[in-house]
Amino acid sequence: MGISLSKGQRISLEKASPGLKAAFVGLGWDVRQVDTGNDYDLDVSIFLLGENEKLISDNHLVFYNNLKSPDPEHSVEHMGDNLTGEGDGDDEVVLVNFTKIPDEVKKLVFVVTIHEADKRSQNFGQIQNAFVRLVDVQTKNEVLRYDLTEDYSTETALIIAEIYKKDGEWRMSAVGSGYQGGLQAILNRYYN
Repeated sequence: MGISLSKGQRISLEKASPGLKAAFVGLGWDVRQVDTGNDYDLDVSIFLLGENEKLISDNHLVFYNNLKSPDPEHSVEHMGDNLTGEGDGDDEVVLVNFTKIPDEVKKLVFVVTIHEADKRSQNFGQIQNAFVRLVDVQTKNEVLRYDLTEDYSTETALIIAEIYKKDGEWRMSAVGSGYQGGLQAILNRYYN
């Protein structure tokens, strides 16, 4: 069992898992028993930011239509879209190879949005048991986990966690910030 983070908590990945080279970041959720007449399609996006806290380029947004980061090593790779969130465990997974992330990338922002939330009258208040966890690829051990416990009854986008470089080492922060306006609200924040 890994370290359980609370909202706002930050931790050095080197301290949490010495020698960590690559991880998979698993995100999961369940839908409350609410009938909106539509499936819930939650999507994970990863914003790769530069020194200025902005998206480096359009290709530095990794999501279901752009599964790999633009660097030759594909240091960040989305493993595919889950359209329903059915079942236990991780609903979507992102592989991160810390040894291959280009120097220009200073922060990875993990965002979860609800596809067509406004059209389907859906929000994160109808989602429960949401979590993000970081697992060491080599040992298969869960290193860190952040369970969201807040009620986001009007939000349609969440910044769930950030992995960022500080003083030459990678750290993870449990963010849990909700936004109205879906993915566009997050794009407005990080787009140049």
